Amino acid sequence: MRIRLEGTPDECQRATEAIARVLDVLETSRPYPNRPPSQLIRVYLTANTRASKGE
Repeated sequence: MRIRLEGTPDECQRATEAIARVLDVLETSRPYPNRPPSQLIRVYLTANTRASKGE
């Protein structure tokens, strides 16, 4: 799945770490700045759900 994060650099970093605790994050994009005057960035994650232990 593809996940788009939008926020401050610190928010996106913390969100990426939180998501990685429940999903397998395969790829993280570089930060892309939003259009001015926004101070926010966008980060795109590619992730898979984790298989349960019984599978």
